[in-house]
Amino acid sequence: MTREPYKLIPESFTAIPSLERDEATIEWVAEFGELDALGVVVTTDGEVPAVLGLDREALARAGFTAAAGTTLLLPAASGSTLLVAVGGGASGGLDAARLRNAVAVLLRATARHARIGLDLPAVAGMDASSLGQALTEGALLGRYRFDVLQSKPKNVPLALLQLRAPGISMAAAAGGLATGRVTARAANIARDLCNAPPSHLTAADLGAIAMDLGSRFGFVVEEFDKQQLIDLGCGGLLGVNAGSAQEPRMLKLTFMPDGESTGHLGMVGKGIMYDSGGVSLKPSDPMHLLMKMDMGGAAAVLATFTALRELGASAKVTGFLMCTDNMPSGSAYKLGDVLTARNGTTIEVKNTDAEGRLVMCDALTLAVEEGADAIVDIATLTGASLMALGQLTAALFGNDQLLVDRLRDAAARTDEQVWQLPLEPQYRKQLDSDIADISNLGGKYAGATTAALFLAEFAGDTPWAHLDIAGTMQSDTDDVWRSKGATGFGTRTLIELARSFTPVRAASAAASAQPSAE
Repeated sequence: MTREPYKLIPESFTAIPSLERDEATIEWVAEFGELDALGVVVTTDGEVPAVLGLDREALARAGFTAAAGTTLLLPAASGSTLLVAVGGGASGGLDAARLRNAVAVLLRATARHARIGLDLPAVAGMDASSLGQALTEGALLGRYRFDVLQSKPKNVPLALLQLRAPGISMAAAAGGLATGRVTARAANIARDLCNAPPSHLTAADLGAIAMDLGSRFGFVVEEFDKQQLIDLGCGGLLGVNAGSAQEPRMLKLTFMPDGESTGHLGMVGKGIMYDSGGVSLKPSDPMHLLMKMDMGGAAAVLATFTALRELGASAKVTGFLMCTDNMPSGSAYKLGDVLTARNGTTIEVKNTDAEGRLVMCDALTLAVEEGADAIVDIATLTGASLMALGQLTAALFGNDQLLVDRLRDAAARTDEQVWQLPLEPQYRKQLDSDIADISNLGGKYAGATTAALFLAEFAGDTPWAHLDIAGTMQSDTDDVWRSKGATGFGTRTLIELARSFTPVRAASAAASAQPSAE
């Protein structure tokens, strides 16, 4: 990691502290051992578990309605296990996603305790592996904090989580615990990278981190510096970098599965390490403070690669991370400049704060050149997506409906909400330029769509999907599994998509070859 002397960054600092902590033991049990706190899921209907020692009326008098996401701490005698009532909502809607949330709020409510138990209601109808994965994710995501720069962190690391559920096959559910540990670890790596201050994480620093992660988790990393980017003709990334004192980096990640590959999936991540807006300077408001997270797409892609080997991904996956600051200076790119992208397309700059699409267009071109069967890009791209869908739902676009549907299914399984918006071709003319092939800014409206239309130009005929995570990259408050700060959004969805990827066109052809039901 680059440590300029004036920054006074200690040698002990790491931008991915969640990897350095001791792993908690997470296990299914028939009987609980010695615990600091025990959470008991209570639904809004049915019997209240006897272990709480209170009936529903008593809980109601204490203000506990058992609504999903609520907790009530019950005072314990000195030396006794703290009891926590955890709201599960209506029993008919109790599923893996809701239980992921339940364990997350329990782990946050018991942040000062290290040894926790969770007593679940009957879950006989649930898939044991999916349940185990969801509970592990909820626990590890809910307890997450980025406190590496605090002199006296307040949270106690989780040491033990015991889970008990009537009717569950503990053997079948054990595999889910292992999977959940891998997916939660990946999401927390993405969170770490987004939460790290821009003073402590430059594009070059991210390159060094990627190299270390590649060696540890079984993927190849190729790092391209400024001169190599010039040689490649990556004019979009170079243009955005022109105002920065820090060199840009393109990181190419390659994962090869054991045995024959089932397909080739390309991923592209926007890696703006800090976005000032450039000459089109952002206002100095709370959103500007969050622009250290403008590399959330790159963080999600890099974190995804850390999970592929352990989860036995069957396809080749190639990732491109496009990393630079976007800063104002005497050398910064300007409104009216024309950049030349990797594929020769000329781009008129109408706003230097529409920089994400400029760095990503080069990567999309390279992914097409690599021969990927499909490409997914992920980026904190537009404020328009935040205004349209808020902080819980990412915008999804694509030129291939089957690929879009696969992403929607993957997101649904991970409880990372997405919503498909139209890639309306009639808006393409808003990107026309009088002096270049295309401009980097559309009109006053539908900004998320015009940004997606810009990217679509560089995906060409390759099946492509785009996730705009500008709204979902961070949470203002602790909200179930989304801890305050960076969320790592998109990481678990990309992992789910990549684990068993096959070419979408082959699947589409196979479906069309099926005999008609008529």
